[in-house]
Amino acid sequence: MPRVKGGIVSRKRRKKVLKLAKGYFGSKHRLYKVANQQVMKSWMYAYRDRRQKKRDFRKLWITRINAAARVNGLSYSRLMHGLKLAGIEVNRKMLADLAIADEKAFAQLADAAKAQLNK
Repeated sequence: MPRVKGGIVSRKRRKKVLKLAKGYFGSKHRLYKVANQQVMKSWMYAYRDRRQKKRDFRKLWITRINAAARVNGLSYSRLMHGLKLAGIEVNRKMLADLAIADEKAFAQLADAAKAQLNK
């Protein structure tokens, strides 16, 4: 059986990994073995953080809504409960945006929630 030299394929694979490792610190962008480990770890971080990003944004929205709700004399949980009782379905992203951009509209929503809680 003839000998097969895999130089071209191997070099292509290594160059691909080193290209992905461009910008990493020290030997992580120079040496293939270390670069390959770091690229694989980076893929793991990317996979994990695509899910983590959704959690982080939800936490941020809740913090903003809570701050605006307390300005209007409610806690976050009482505001959300009041809105649910009032039949107002606004997601947290939009509520957080209203809390920052349009305080009057948020105050109206808070008043509607208060009215339902006081019934």
